[in-house]
Amino acid sequence: MSESPELRPAPLRTRRDEVIRDLSTAFAEDNLSVEEFERRLDVAHRATALTELNALVSDLRIAPAQPSPVPALRPRTALPTEIPEEQNLVAIMGGVTRRGQWTPARHTHFYALMGGAQLDFREARMGPGVSELTIFACMGGVELIVPPDLIVDAGGTAIMGGFDQSHESPGAPAGAPVLKVNGFVMMGGVEIKVMLPGETNADARRRKREEKKRRRKQQ
Repeated sequence: MSESPELRPAPLRTRRDEVIRDLSTAFAEDNLSVEEFERRLDVAHRATALTELNALVSDLRIAPAQPSPVPALRPRTALPTEIPEEQNLVAIMGGVTRRGQWTPARHTHFYALMGGAQLDFREARMGPGVSELTIFACMGGVELIVPPDLIVDAGGTAIMGGFDQSHESPGAPAGAPVLKVNGFVMMGGVEIKVMLPGETNADARRRKREEKKRRRKQQ
C-alpha cells in the first residue's frame, strides 16, 4: 500500500512540487508535448523516491525565475520656455484624456460637469519646480496617474465624494518636479494612482505586492 501524502517525507513533497512546477513551465514554453507532459506529471505524482523525480526534469533546461523587469523612468523635465503658463480643460457630459508625452501648464484648471478626466503624467514633460492642477467638478471626477519619481502634493475638498490625498514618491530625486493638486469636488472624486510607465493596473498591483513581500523579508 502506498503511503498517504501526510506520511511522505517532507523533502519528497517539496521536490515533487518543484518538479511539477518545472514541468508546467517546460510545457508552457513548448518544450514538452501534451502527451509527454501528462506522462511525466503522472509519474511525478506516483514517485516514491527523489531519484525518480529528478529523472523527470534531468533533460529539461529550466531558466531560473527572474524578477519582473521594471520599466525605466524617462527624463520628463521640459525647459521653462516650453511650459505654457495656463491651460483650461473642460468636460461637460464627456471626458478629457491626456497621456503620452504631453506638456502640462504651470497652472492647469480642470472643470467638469457630469464628466471626468484621466490625466496620465508618467511620460508628461514637466517643468522644473511646482506645477499646479486645480480641479472643480460636479458629478464627475479625475483619475491622476503619476510615476514614482514625481512628487505629488495633494489636498482638496469633496462633498458626497472623495478627494484622494494619499501619495508616495519613493523614487523622487532631489529637485524633482512637483505636482500640486487642489480643488473642490461635489458628488465625484479625485483618485491618484502611482504607476510605472507602461504598467497596467494589474501590473501595478502585482509590483506592490512583491515590494511588500521584500520589505517584510528585510525586517
